[in-house]
Amino acid sequence: MTGSEESPSFRLAYVPGATPSKWVRIWHERLPDVPLTLLAVSAAEAFDVLRGRGADAGLVRLPVDGTDLSAIPLYAETSVVVVPKDHVVAAVDEVTAEDLADDVVLHPLDDTLDWERLPGRPAIERPATTADAVELVAAGVGLLVVPQSVARLHHRKDLTYRPVTDAPESRIALSWPQDRTTDLVEDFIGIVRGRTANSSRGRSQPPAQPKAAGSDKGTARRKPAAGKSTGKSTGKTTGKSPRTGSGTSKGAKGAKGGKPRRRP
Repeated sequence: MTGSEESPSFRLAYVPGATPSKWVRIWHERLPDVPLTLLAVSAAEAFDVLRGRGADAGLVRLPVDGTDLSAIPLYAETSVVVVPKDHVVAAVDEVTAEDLADDVVLHPLDDTLDWERLPGRPAIERPATTADAVELVAAGVGLLVVPQSVARLHHRKDLTYRPVTDAPESRIALSWPQDRTTDLVEDFIGIVRGRTANSSRGRSQPPAQPKAAGSDKGTARRKPAAGKSTGKSTGKTTGKSPRTGSGTSKGAKGAKGGKPRRRP
């Protein structure tokens, strides 16, 4: 792993529809001394940006080529169909791909959904981008199926969208070059995975300082060394009794047997 000193700032690429704002906020709270730069890229160019060192990591759409890029799946999105507000689909809560069989469904060149079979009837030409396809939907040329976040990104007052229950989902992942897993990349991985700032797999924390000698509260209550008085009396004597010359006596009483006898 290379040290974070090679990257004094962190560059995060993100594709349309991805929303890094929450993670960026946490980054600024935990690493205020490391600037984070956001780079908006298309889904098609995201991987070239990572390979070309244009970004340290990126929020991309799966699949990811695992030969040189690492990826952590983050979440999946529902796919929706974008339609004019006066379209019949707008009157229902959700549809299936079969419900779109009689409509022209646009398939832009930057489409990221992994269809086994495209829904609806194909358009004469494929739009170059999703933004172009949205304009065509507004013009009444056809419909468009996209991840829900992309539909929100291209929101228009004259358009709406409905979930397509059997359409493929689109999945967002965090990706970065395998040979550049820096400390800052590890920091961002910890953030998107919800680790706390003190997690052992997050940014290294400074070692705990050793306690100063004598700071242990328990040392003040240790028993004194042999031969030293504690200043407390137990009520017991260890010397010989002045009356009997015998061993230990207790209290103020004399030797065992009570008062001494008088001589006759």
